[in-house]
Amino acid sequence: MITAIILTGCGVYSFTGVAITAETISIQQFYNDAEGGPPDMSQTFTNKLKDYYLSNTNLGLVEEEGELQLEGSITGYRLSPIAPTANNNDAFGGNTSALTRLTITVQVTYANTTDDQFDFENKSFSFYKDFDSDQNLTAIEAQLLDEIFDQIILDIFNASVANW
Repeated sequence: MITAIILTGCGVYSFTGVAITAETISIQQFYNDAEGGPPDMSQTFTNKLKDYYLSNTNLGLVEEEGELQLEGSITGYRLSPIAPTANNNDAFGGNTSALTRLTITVQVTYANTTDDQFDFENKSFSFYKDFDSDQNLTAIEAQLLDEIFDQIILDIFNASVANW
């Protein structure tokens, strides 16, 4: 009896913590507007985003006009030297960096056609991973992007349907 009251008093709920009444979502292709990155970066991000929403909600994916709508672009792909170290092997006596940081930024617009209180427009989501500067970026780039995209997608998910 108490369980029935608790469950009926909570409205729509799922065990992922997502409380939504919408049934469909449309996620447009996210394009790479950043300078740099692998040629398939936008497709990889878009596919991972779609997979995440489909795996963590009961939403059906539609091409256009979903009750929930996501669109945007990858706006930043930046490599930055961090953790400087003195390098005595440098003929010019300069410094080098022990670590390099790869930062990805994605700009997103979210619309909920059933409840617009959580809508946002051109909101930026960013995350980074550091790697040893002596590593070949090409060899580890896919892994870095995978880890960065996972966090950005979680942040987008939380900002949109999880209402965090």
